[in-house]
Amino acid sequence: MKSGFIAVVGRANAGKSTLVNVLVGEKVAIVSPKPQTTRDRILGVLTTKDYQIAFIDTPGIYRADNLLNSVMQKTTADSIQDVDAVLFVMDAHEGISDNDRALLKKYASQNIPTILALTKIDIMPESLLISEMKELGKEGVSIVPVSARKGKNIKELLKVLVDILPEGDKLFEQDIVSDRSEKFMISEIMREKILLKFDKEIPHGIAIIINKFALMEGGRTYEVNLDIVCEKPNHKAILIGKGGKAIKEVSSFARADMEKFLGKKVFLTTYVKVKDDWRNSRSLIKELGYSEEF
Repeated sequence: MKSGFIAVVGRANAGKSTLVNVLVGEKVAIVSPKPQTTRDRILGVLTTKDYQIAFIDTPGIYRADNLLNSVMQKTTADSIQDVDAVLFVMDAHEGISDNDRALLKKYASQNIPTILALTKIDIMPESLLISEMKELGKEGVSIVPVSARKGKNIKELLKVLVDILPEGDKLFEQDIVSDRSEKFMISEIMREKILLKFDKEIPHGIAIIINKFALMEGGRTYEVNLDIVCEKPNHKAILIGKGGKAIKEVSSFARADMEKFLGKKVFLTTYVKVKDDWRNSRSLIKELGYSEEF
């Protein structure tokens, strides 16, 4: 049997989390069209009779403009320590930038087997894909073009990844698909719906605090009580909306996904609170659970 850890890295909004979800076969990370969706290192585990792969989904790589972003970039850098391989994810339809080349060279030069997944090939011309593969092939890494949304070449990518893994025993029990708790996923589902509903800066300046997550009497319904933390009073007004319409709508979407994830009914209560400029506060970043150390 083969087993190992594979760090999934790449620029923000390259499609890393979507690809990890498809590879694992279950939703272990939230996704949205916005960059900075992934804030934490999340483990997704794929187990078959022949191999077990622990994918480490990481925050996207970009220029840090606040303390939280710096913490996220450190998380990504730390995630490639002691892994068996790196899966570098690049958004193929946007073309190859100098930053893409520099990042690929960086990971390929660290004596860790590196595989390049060119994503979103379902929305790009084949001629562009061919030219990009020729250009990137000069870096000496294996390249697999994929479409996570369409499920294209996923089996081929898995085969390439399995081939470079070492022989070894299972790293996790058979039924483990993530190292994250149900409580963590509930908070992420809430954040995902806010990312999808609201535009511009507001989603990036919010965090979720779960105050209560417990089965109610009878065991058929979860009680979820949470705070949505934002940075400015006007953000709070937008999140709540006129007559509470916005918060009711986003909470309804979130509750439906929570119920699907948990397989039970959810009684959801949400509050919106302001913590000024929390993304630049060491104490608040720690309080909100995004860093154990700096």
